[in-house]
Formats: sequence, C-alpha cells, structure tokens
Amino acid sequence: MIRLHKPRLRQLRIVALATTGLLVASALVSPASNAQAVPQAAPAPALTNTIPGVDEIVSSPNLRQIANLPKVAPLDATNSDIAFQGRYAYAGNYNGFVIYDISRPSAPTVKARVLCPGSQNDISVHGDLLFLSTDSSRSDDSCNSTTQGADVKGSWEGIKVFDIKDKANPRYIKSVETACGSHTHTLVPGKDRKAVYLYVSSYSPRAEFPDCQPPHDSISIIKVPVKKPTDAAVVATPNLFPDGGFPGSSTGSATTGCHDITAYPSKDLAAGACMGDGILLDIKNREAPRVINRVRDEVNFAFWHSATFNNSGTKVIFTDELGGGGAATCNETVGPNRGADAIYDIAGRGNARTMTFRSYYKIPRANADTENCVAHNGSLVPVLGRDIMVQAWYQGGISVFDFTDSANPKEIAFWERGPLSADTFVGGGTWSAYYYNGHIYSNDMVKGLDVLELNDWRTWTAKLTRYQELNVQTQPSYLGW
Repeated sequence: MIRLHKPRLRQLRIVALATTGLLVASALVSPASNAQAVPQAAPAPALTNTIPGVDEIVSSPNLRQIANLPKVAPLDATNSDIAFQGRYAYAGNYNGFVIYDISRPSAPTVKARVLCPGSQNDISVHGDLLFLSTDSSRSDDSCNSTTQGADVKGSWEGIKVFDIKDKANPRYIKSVETACGSHTHTLVPGKDRKAVYLYVSSYSPRAEFPDCQPPHDSISIIKVPVKKPTDAAVVATPNLFPDGGFPGSSTGSATTGCHDITAYPSKDLAAGACMGDGILLDIKNREAPRVINRVRDEVNFAFWHSATFNNSGTKVIFTDELGGGGAATCNETVGPNRGADAIYDIAGRGNARTMTFRSYYKIPRANADTENCVAHNGSLVPVLGRDIMVQAWYQGGISVFDFTDSANPKEIAFWERGPLSADTFVGGGTWSAYYYNGHIYSNDMVKGLDVLELNDWRTWTAKLTRYQELNVQTQPSYLGW
C-alpha cells in the first residue's frame, strides 16, 4: 500500500525544453530460459522538482493545448484507448465509446456516443468495423449486461464487433468469447486482405475461473472475414511460453499471459509486452505467430505493459506499468529507472533477430504523491530521419522524446496538468497520447479528449505523413531516409 503525503506545491514557471540523457552501460546475460536479463543501469540526473497546482496546465513552449472536450454521462466512466480513421477519432470508455469528428482539430465535435459497459473497451477500427475488448466479467455479451463473477460458468468476456458505416448510429453485430477475456487486442490485416485478425491479450488466470484456467501462456487469435464479420471466430490459441514464462519475483510480475502486443504487419514482426517478459514475434503466418527472442529485466521492470517499434524496425521500446497505473511512481523515491521505458536495439535477421538493452527513459519531472504517474500508451511521431515518440504518463502528462540515439533518449516537449487533488490521492491523467495527421490526441481518464499542437523544428516533417486509418498497436510504416 502506498502511503500518501501532502506534496509541497510550487508555482511552476513555464520552462523551456527539459532534456535528460540516460546513459547506460550494460552487459546482457542469457540465462537458461533464453531470456536476456538487464543489469542495474547507471544513475540518472535528479528529477526537476516543479509541481504545478491543482488543474494548472504547464508545458514547454513548443507544445500547446488547442481543444478539450469533457466527458459526459452516461460515458462518464474511465476513458481508455483511441483509434483513428479519416476525420474521426474513436475513444474508448469503460462504459462504451465515443466517435469524435476531428475535421477541425481545434473544435472537435461528438458524432455518436455508444453505451456498452465492459472495461477496458480497448478499441480498434478497420473499414466499417469497430472492435471493443471486454475484460470485466459480465452477465452476458449484450450492451445491457451487468457485472457477474468470473467464477460463474455463464459469465462472458471477449470481443464485441460493431458496424460503423453510419457513424452516427453504430450497430452491434457480433461477439466472440475468449479465454480470460480481452484486456487488449491488436488488429493484424490478413495477407489476402479478405480478413483481419485480432490478437487478444489477457492474463491472470485462476483455478476457480471456468473460462480462465492456469497456466494461460497463450493468446487468442480471432479471424474476422471483412465481408462477413458475423462469421468472426477464434481460429488459434498459440502457446507463447511452452516452457513457462517469468515465474515472478518480489519486484516483477509473473508471466500469466500478455498485456499488449504491437504488430508491424509490413515487416511481419510483433512485440509482446507479457507481464514478466518482453518478446519478439514472427507473424508471417498470421494464425501461427512464433517467438524468436525474449528479454527480461529482473532489476527494474515490474510489469511489461506495451511496446513501440521505430519506423525501421531496428528498435523497440517497452513500457513498465509499475503500480498498474494506480500509484505515484514519478518521484525521487522510485527514481528514473522504474516505471519507465526500456529501449532495445534489434539486430540480426529472421529467426536470428535479438533485442539488446540500451537505456531507460522516464519523464524528468517530479510528480506529487497524490498523482498516479507511470509509463503508458504512446506512438511514433512520423518524423523523417529521426526516432521520436509521444507518450502518455497518466497525471505525469504527455512527453515527446527523441530516441534516435537509443542509449541517450532526450525529451524535446512536454504538456501536463497539475494534480486532481493537493491533499488526497485521486487517479486520473492521460491514458493514451497519439500523433495523428498533424496533431496529438489524448484521452484523459477524467478530463476527456485533449487536442495538442506540436511546433518544433525537429518534428515539422511529421506533417507530411497522412494516415487514412491508425490503430497505434497496428504500427504503420511511413516514408523515411
């Protein structure tokens, strides 16, 4: 249990770009499990102790908010992930999802609100189809379901499919139940474009759960025929850890499934963040992904949460969601190497590809003990010639950083709200922060949709890249040099 202390709030002067170089010298060791272990990194510079006041917005000069749309009932539960398509943003909420018209980023409007409870409602889109993840045990698969224990055989968790051809009136058309539910899912287009696959991640089995039995070292793969989505069904449940995943330790989670998978379809590659393990997957055969490399960090990582490749596929960033997103970990006590990103270089070809640890990255600002803050969801900023990422840190706000030199990542922009409370721990902050067609969109768990504008000489070429569809965990490639 985290003990809370009243923070010493300081008025923040708007600062220029805050940068941190995390220099790491490490030698990787390959244990018997074929997973690489990461030693303690060298200490990083102290955090900047500048905490804004309650709800005060502060930022670097090159990143500014241009819009906010508060959430409203009945979708007033926790906001979650975002997907994009044309002029629309699709934002998940534990009570359903919202379709925003973002044709004018400075003045987004609501096109539709769909009430369909079932956390987390992780979301993706493809053509006229929208997919939602349900990882809370429900009485049935309808949008009128109620909470029901996972120890009841008739309870339901899994994927819901909607027809979104009419953006103002989405229609629920299909459900697919999956083992242990669907905490997150990753959309992977089929080679023939006649179907899409959903790689469903879930975890934490228990012997008393009929539909979520241990050891659960697998993912579920759903095949969705594009022209007949009502035929969607589970076609495979590959075991990613036949020899067992990380058994767990006093500081790290045991591997009992995966939390999230990011696919890079054009390279037939995927990266899995699987609680205690980080894995690299060959997905050339969409229905039979194969683990080709595995890494562990038994010193600093508590929970492998998500992954992001660079555009060339020669690096991958894994995030550590220390405290499950519900703890204050951006402070001097926790330090710069825990609750952070870990940056790996990818070398070799085919089955010989390996991941080598290079450095950690964490926001260089201290947060109050009343704020949950840890590494969470982000995306590449499609810049030519450099590796730049924007990332959500819950109440730590939004950070844009350059990891072109994977051993020395540097923050180049930030935006942050002050704590929701100066005296009491209150969870909130940005769940996902993604760059899409010239702007950054953030789904704040409490405050709603934020739109930000990034103006920096290092990122101006990103405005040249336009996507017709973006599911961040289905990573697209863009023109580079």
